[in-house]
Amino acid sequence: MALHGSLEPPVQLHQVSKVGDGGRKAPDTARLEAVLGHRFADQSLLATALTHMSAEDSRLASYQRLEFLGDRVLGLSVAELLFRQFPQSEEGNLSRRLADLVRKETCAEVAEGWNLGQFMRLGEGEILGGARKNKAILADACEAIIGAVFIDGGYEAARALIERAFGERMLKPVRPLRDAKTALQEWAQGKGYPTPTYSERGRSGPDHAPVFVVAAKITGLADAEARGPSKRLAEQAAAEAFLRREGLWNDNPEGDNV
Repeated sequence: MALHGSLEPPVQLHQVSKVGDGGRKAPDTARLEAVLGHRFADQSLLATALTHMSAEDSRLASYQRLEFLGDRVLGLSVAELLFRQFPQSEEGNLSRRLADLVRKETCAEVAEGWNLGQFMRLGEGEILGGARKNKAILADACEAIIGAVFIDGGYEAARALIERAFGERMLKPVRPLRDAKTALQEWAQGKGYPTPTYSERGRSGPDHAPVFVVAAKITGLADAEARGPSKRLAEQAAAEAFLRREGLWNDNPEGDNV
């Protein structure tokens, strides 16, 4: 059933009004397309994917919407590739690998491999601030490129780009976890859940030897409680309890923890 009247008018994803940084001519993106392995039928999509909000008067003319889309396409594509690449891996291991591959740090590494910074359209202040090497901006632009390829060439084109860019990383050992809280946060990210939070549920014992009760909470899932001699250690224990309940944690350092 078609909807009329109540929705905003459609906004063109690829609307771009300025050329280059501070009025300068934009760099030749043919080299970038060669690195990406995708020739854009709609060049304005690529231009938008390379446009930081500081270079435009409107956020809608920047890469933000394409970044939003690319983030989802990246997650789906990596999940599919992992499912096919590791047929013997359990869900916990696949989730850990997914979180490791779609994290902002990995996207920034991919963007650096594409040499994406030199093609970015930035405001003068951002240029002076070194934004071409800013990992957060590069990570966002990486996802925007993926979104642009998805719009321009469909899912298969985006999936092929992701396989080329992330494939070798997919085969590397999963980065070692620092602690249970990190494991829980990365697992939640990989599953699309909100960031875990921790709340103190109680405290007992004398001042010189307190016992804290803390709950690890993720919206949409049951809380997990644990105790510890400090809030920090109780939070770690609660995160571990959460992971154990989900079948994602064991005591074997060589085991299949998240």
